[in-house]
Amino acid sequence: MSHDDADPNPLLRLGQAAEMLGVSVETLRRWEASGKLLTERSEGGQRLVGIAEVTRLLSERRRSATDRPIVAQSARNRFAGIVTRIEKDRVAAVVEVQAGPHRLVSLMTAEAVDDLHLEVGMEAVCVVKATNVIVEIPAAT
Repeated sequence: MSHDDADPNPLLRLGQAAEMLGVSVETLRRWEASGKLLTERSEGGQRLVGIAEVTRLLSERRRSATDRPIVAQSARNRFAGIVTRIEKDRVAAVVEVQAGPHRLVSLMTAEAVDDLHLEVGMEAVCVVKATNVIVEIPAAT
């Protein structure tokens, strides 16, 4: 599938959406029941959530967040997430990954995007070192 043909709103499993939002699957089920979260069902009856819906909820949470001092931090340099945007020309590319509440943006060569077969909606791991973001592909489960 080429980038131009990519689904603009790929569907995620409920567990993936919960991880991106930093909440439990049970919370997402409650949000669905209350109308706060829109889901779709697969042919097998599995709940699926569009990336646009996850992005909407993350934006709402950011707008409603209050400024609070940081009292503890657990620094990590690997962020598992979902590719949410790819913009590529002949030489360079911008790849955006939503990892929990974090949106990571990587500038890389167009060749790297092709070599990794990156597509919107796929799982990826961002490895952060200084100001660079390196995208890895996890082994299939």
